[in-house]
Amino acid sequence: MADPLDPRAWQVVEITSSETHPVRLAVLRADTPTKAVTFAEDDWLGAVHLGVCVDGELVATSTWIPRPMPPDPDPDPDGSIDAPAVQLRGMATMHHLQGSGIGAALIAAGCARAQIDGAAIVWANARDRALAFYEREGFEVVGDGFVDTTTQLPHHVVVRRL
Repeated sequence: MADPLDPRAWQVVEITSSETHPVRLAVLRADTPTKAVTFAEDDWLGAVHLGVCVDGELVATSTWIPRPMPPDPDPDPDGSIDAPAVQLRGMATMHHLQGSGIGAALIAAGCARAQIDGAAIVWANARDRALAFYEREGFEVVGDGFVDTTTQLPHHVVVRRL
C-alpha cells in the first residue's frame, strides 16, 4: 500500500462528473444545509473534471469550466477581466489528507490544462476558510466577500493569472 503523503503515490487523472460526487459530498457538503453535489455546468462543453488517486482511491477532485470571470466592482487596470478564463469549482481534498500537498498538485495540473486550452485566468468562488490555501497557490482575492446561497458560508472571488 502506497503512502498517501508521498507525492510519488499521487496520480492526477481525468474523471467523470459523477466520479466527483463522493468527494464533493464528504468534503464540500459536510457542513452545509444541502447535500446536492451536482453543478449545472458539470456537463458543459469543455468542462474538465480532475482527481487525484492514491492506490486507486479517489482522494481529491476539481472541476474546471470554461467561463468568463464575472465583473469585479474594482477597476481592472490591465484589462485582464476580458481574457479567456476558466472557473474552478468543486475543489475538494478528503479531510485526512488536507495540508498534504495533494490539493496543490491538483491546482497545478488544472492550471496547466487550462493554459493548454487557451485560458489566461483561473477564478473561483472560494470559501473564506480556504483563502490561505488559494493565496499560497498564486491566487489573489478580488472584491468584497459574500455568503454563498447554496452553502450559506462566506466566500470571496479568487483569481490566478496564468
